[in-house]
Order: sequence, then C-alpha cells, then structure tokens
Amino acid sequence: MASFVNDKQVKLPRPTRVKNKTPAPLQITAEQLLREARERQEPEFLPPHQNITDSAELYDYRLRRRKEFEDRIRRQGVSSTQAWVNYARWEESQKDYARARSVWERALQGDYKNHAVWVKYAEFEMRNKFVNSARNVWDRAATVLPRVDQLWYKFTHMEEMLGNIGGAREVFKRWMKWSPDQQGWLSFINFELRYKETERARDVYERFVLCHPKPSSYIQYAKFEVKGGEVTRARDVYERAVKSLGDDEELFVAFAEFEERCKEVERARVIYKYGIDRIPKERAEEMYRKFVAFEKQYGDKEGIDDVIVRTRRFEYEEQVRKNPLNYDAWFDYIRLEEEEASVGDKERIREVYERAIANVPPANEKRYWRRYIYLWINYALYEEIEAEDMERAREVYRECLKLVPHASFSFAKIWILAAQFEIRQMNLSGARKLLGNAIGKSPKKDKIFKKYIEIELQLGEIDRCRVLYEKYLVWSPENSSVWCNYSQFESLHEETERARGIFELAVSQTTLDLPELVWKAYIDFEMLQGEVERTRALYERLLERTKHYKVWVSFAKFEAREQEGDDIERKRECIRRSREVFDRAYMYYKDAAPELKEERAKLLEDWVKMEVSFGMLGDVSIVESKLPKKLKKRKSINREDGSMEYVEYTDYLFPEELVTSNLKILEAAVRWKKQKVDAF
Repeated sequence: MASFVNDKQVKLPRPTRVKNKTPAPLQITAEQLLREARERQEPEFLPPHQNITDSAELYDYRLRRRKEFEDRIRRQGVSSTQAWVNYARWEESQKDYARARSVWERALQGDYKNHAVWVKYAEFEMRNKFVNSARNVWDRAATVLPRVDQLWYKFTHMEEMLGNIGGAREVFKRWMKWSPDQQGWLSFINFELRYKETERARDVYERFVLCHPKPSSYIQYAKFEVKGGEVTRARDVYERAVKSLGDDEELFVAFAEFEERCKEVERARVIYKYGIDRIPKERAEEMYRKFVAFEKQYGDKEGIDDVIVRTRRFEYEEQVRKNPLNYDAWFDYIRLEEEEASVGDKERIREVYERAIANVPPANEKRYWRRYIYLWINYALYEEIEAEDMERAREVYRECLKLVPHASFSFAKIWILAAQFEIRQMNLSGARKLLGNAIGKSPKKDKIFKKYIEIELQLGEIDRCRVLYEKYLVWSPENSSVWCNYSQFESLHEETERARGIFELAVSQTTLDLPELVWKAYIDFEMLQGEVERTRALYERLLERTKHYKVWVSFAKFEAREQEGDDIERKRECIRRSREVFDRAYMYYKDAAPELKEERAKLLEDWVKMEVSFGMLGDVSIVESKLPKKLKKRKSINREDGSMEYVEYTDYLFPEELVTSNLKILEAAVRWKKQKVDAF
C-alpha cells in the first residue's frame, strides 16, 4: 500500500505541446516500434541450475528451503494463506507427506475459518490417495464450517466417486439439517434420481418444500411428479401450493399450463379466472397475456369476450391505481362493469362505485368537484333504475348531500335529483323537505327556486308558488327575470291587479340587474291588456329615466300601431302622435345631447322608415331636410408601444352645422379681405 501511495505522488513531466503538426517525411509503424523495443530489451537473468549429487547436498537443500519458508511465514504472519500453501505443496513435491500434513495442520491453526485451506488440504489427501485422511478432513471442515456449500459439494462428490453411495447419502442428510439453499436440495434430489431412488427423492422434495415454501419449489416438485407419470400427485402438489402460498402469478400460470398439458381445458380456465380475481392487477400482467392466448386457442366467442373484458378491467385498474382522482377512468370502468353485468354482478358494480366515490377531491373548490359529483348521481340512478333498490338509492342521495361542503358551494342538480326521486316514490313531503333544505343551505339558489316553483306549479299549488316567488325575491331582489316571471305567473292566472302591483314594485327597485327587461315586460303586459293610456304613461315614465333612442323609437312605433283599422281620422291622429314622439326625440338630441350624433342619425333613419310605412299618409320630406351627411374621417390612436395609428370613422354633418360652417368660411374671407386692404 505504501509503494502504491508513493507511486501516486510521483509527478510526471508536463507533456510538451506539438507546434509542428505536419506529417514527418519518414513514417514509423507500430510494428517497427515494438520490434525496436524488443531489440533494446536487456536479457533476463535466470537463477543458476543446481544439480544435487548426494544425500548430504539434498539434506542441505531441504534445510535451506524449509528455513526460507519458515522465515517467509514469520515475516508475513501466520495468517498468510499463500505462504502456507506454497510450503505444503513444496513438502508434497519432496514426497514428505507427513511434513506436508503437518504444514496444513499448522495453517489451519492460524486460519481455520478459511474454507480454501480446508479444500486444498482435502485435495492434497485425495491427490495422494489417502482416502480416509481426506474423509477425515472433509468431515472436520463440514463440522467447523457447515454453512459453506462448497465443502459439502466436494465431500459428497468424493464419496460418490468412491462408490460409497450410503456414505454420500449420509453426508447429504447431515447437510440438509442446516437448511441450505435450493441448489443444495436439488443436488440431493438429483443424487437420488441418478440411482433410481424415486421414493427417496419424493421424500427429499417434501422436506424441500417445507424448508423453502416458494412457488419455484412447488413447481419443481410438480414437474418431478409429472415426469414420473404421477399426474394426480402433481395436481395435489399444485393444490397444496395454492393453499399454503396464496396468491402468486407464477404458481397459477404453472398450474394452468399443467392442466392444459393434461387436456383439462375447463380446469385450466377456472384456474386462470381464479388467479385473475385473486391477484392484484399490477402483478398479473403475464397471467393476463397467457389467459388471452389460452382463450384464443381453446375458448369460444363468449370466452374470448370475457378475456377482453378482464383485460380492459385490468387496464382501468392500472389507471385508477396510478391516479385515484382520475374520474374519467372511473366513469369508463363503471361503464364497462354495467355493460358487461350479468344477473349476479350487482355487488361488483357497487364495489366499483364505492371505490370511486371514496376518492374525495382534495380541496373544497367547486372546479375539483364538478366531475366527482356525477359519480354519486350515476350511482343513485343505477340503484334506482337498474338495481331497483329504492332504499339504497335514497341512502346514496343522503350520503352525497352530507359530503358536499354546502358552506363553500353546492350543487343544485343533486338536490333537484333527490327531490324528483322522492316525488317518483310518492313521497311529496320528503321532496319538499329536501328542496327547503336546499334553499337554506345552498349558496346559489336560482336553479333550486325555479325547479321548486315548477314542481309546485305542476301540482297546482298556486299559493305555495306565490310564497316561493316571494322568498325568491327576498333573497334576490335585483333579479329582473324573477320579477318578470312572477308577474307572468299572476297574469296567466288572470290576477291582473296582482301582476300590475308586482311590476310596480319591480320598477321601483333601484338595484335591478336588467331594468330594461322589466320595463319592456311591463309595457308588453299593459299592451296585452289593451290599456293604451297606461302604456303611454309607462313610456313617459321610462323616458324620465332614460332617453335612449330605442325607447323613443319603441314609443313612436307604439303610437303608430294604433293607426291600424279603416278610420282615416284615427290613422292620422296616430301618425301625428308618432311624429310628435320622433320630433321630441330629435329636439332632445339636437339641443340637450348634440354630441350623440350617431344615435340622432339612427333616429332619423327609423323616422324615414316609419314615414315610408305610412304609405299615402306618410311624408318623407318632413325628415329629409333633417338628414345629415356622412363624412369619412381619420383620427390618430396611440398604440401600446408608443407608435401612432390612423383609423377611419364615420362622422355626421347636420344641416344646421352646415350653415354654421358656411358662415364661418364667409367670416374668414371678410377678415382676409380686410387685412389685404389695410396692407395697401
């Protein structure tokens, strides 16, 4: 180790950089380099050859060599195995077996746990045909180091080579008491089979599977029985293995293949199915592959379909095992089970549903629950429609409603479905109780209120509908559609005053989300009732709140609509009223809101269309003098990057603006003329 460290510390000279990399004119091959190195190699110095001529020289030589060996052992230590081996082999070469044996014994005293010394010692005795001594050495070695399999292998091999079969068997028995690995047992079994001792081999196999209760052990035991023609015994071995080891893919595959070789197709199919049902899906890939091949070879159409279903089931199991929150995979898995379900498969489908709904989303956010909630819905519908178990369906709805965190969010569809289920079961009070709880717990009640009102309306409970509408408006007074629906509800039941009162309450609200919707519905209601004066008054009230040009146009159209009929005077009166509305609107945009040019132009266009629709009684010239000119203009717009962009837009120039523009031009000309005269 010291020399190695010193070698590492040696610093090699830094390689010089090759400046000229052009090829030399005279090229040298690798062969020439090797030949030159060989020629320059110095000759090897060999020790001189010594000839011993008499016993005295031999004695001196042996004494000197023994002293060298002893000194080497003294320097290297007693545990230096190679020194002892060299010493013993030298004594063996001198035919001094007693001294060699003494050296081996001394070596064992220094390192008796080194099995290599025992092996070399026994081989020395065997090489020189000292059989009893070798047997003694093997026996001592196996006693001292019983866990070293090499000693037992060589011991039994020696006894077998000597023809001592009984002795070899006894050695094997001694070895088996130490419970060696599988290869040791198989060596014993092969030993018995070499001498046709089948019963003895079977006994060894029995002890073997008890010592190593593994699938491979039982499979080898069964193959031994099959090879001997004992099919019944082999089947018993496989059955014992299944009982003792339980679920193992390798064992089931081997058992099924054994039955297949014995032409027991049905037995093999049952074993495959039993194994697939028992073994976890992630450890049964090979079995699935074998089963598919088996059914393709021996099965009918139903058998092949069954294999395909099992394969798909295995794939879905893999998907949900890797990601239990993959609800799409759960939906596909459940659909597979429902499509392939037979009479007795309800429990399997329920098991899949229960496993699916057990994977609750990790966070109380509605976006995580949107897909999950449909698992509960499908489960409840399955129990009601397919399984026809109403109590179980009711329990599913109940557990789902307990699970949803209604303080954060809720699902109106699950409340509504639960209530509709109770109605189908003729439990009207239960449905009303559910919908009442939904209104109290759900943060968003719109769908629940609408469905609850629809149900009560279908049942003819008018008073309950009114109560629900009132609660709905208390909860959401700004919802314009609710006010309109409530009024429409009263109108359909010929409660005109109630409907008018509801509309009055609605238009008096200051926080409506769509007030124009309420006003339009109110006006349409009064028009439907034939209340012209009320409708005209509503338009006037609406114009006090907004002067949008659509309101003016609608008001004018309402006034014009009254001219339908054969009375000419009435038509003219209606046309006059309509023109008055248009004229009021025009004057408003001209005087009060001159900047709203586009709305003013649209108003005039609608006025022209209205005059055209009057036919002979219309007068388009009234409007033509007020129509503006359309001008295409450009204006600059600053972009986000700081650059300028020009866009075109349409501007309107009205007649009064044109006169003003002409006057400005004349004034500018007069000023210019005056400046020119003053200059002279």
